Amino acid sequence: MGDTLRLLQHDFLSSIPTIVFVILLLIILERLFFRPIAKTLEKRAERTVGALERAKEQVSAAEAKSRQYESALAAARQELYNRAQEERQKALAEREKMLKMARERADELVKNAQQALATEVSIAKQQLSSSCQALAEEIVETLLAESAVPTADGGNRS
Repeated sequence: MGDTLRLLQHDFLSSIPTIVFVILLLIILERLFFRPIAKTLEKRAERTVGALERAKEQVSAAEAKSRQYESALAAARQELYNRAQEERQKALAEREKMLKMARERADELVKNAQQALATEVSIAKQQLSSSCQALAEEIVETLLAESAVPTADGGNRS
């Protein structure tokens, strides 16, 4: 057992420079390699997270503007609809006014035509009455004249 202990002690003492070398290598690697890489990765993560946050803010701002635009568009559509309805109502009122005026004018023309026709009928009746009277007198005169004319046998016609 004494030999084994001595061998272990010898191996331990001979491995001390290797252990020191490995520790120095780890310290050098930590300072020259691992720290710069860790800082670079940290900066990269910060930039990525910052870019993502900015992108989220921009998306939320764009969504807000989109909602605002949609709201303004809906209000403009409603305004156009209201104006169209007002114009339609005005047009219908104007149409009704024009129709009323046309009806009144037509009624007036019909009334005037009826009066003119009634006047013409009255004149025609008077002319017909006077013509009938004259014709009746002419017929009576003709009949009376024929009854006064002697016939060939010397008598009057009856």
